[in-house]
Amino acid sequence: MKNKVKISRVQVDLTQQQLAEKIGVTRQTISLIEKGNYNPTLKLCLEICYAVHKSLDEVFWIERESDEQ
Repeated sequence: MKNKVKISRVQVDLTQQQLAEKIGVTRQTISLIEKGNYNPTLKLCLEICYAVHKSLDEVFWIERESDEQ
């Protein structure tokens, strides 16, 4: 799953470890989310957004690919 977690985290000067501690998960979980290898729950998405001071749309919104042929 594509997202802007890493960009958002860096913008507020947090390491993966610091973000993980703020929201109560492991650093490995943050790493997997940033790589798109883990689909976080809505609750976890919101916690990340609160920690980086951004909206859900700003961090997790993905434009639907066009089906035009």
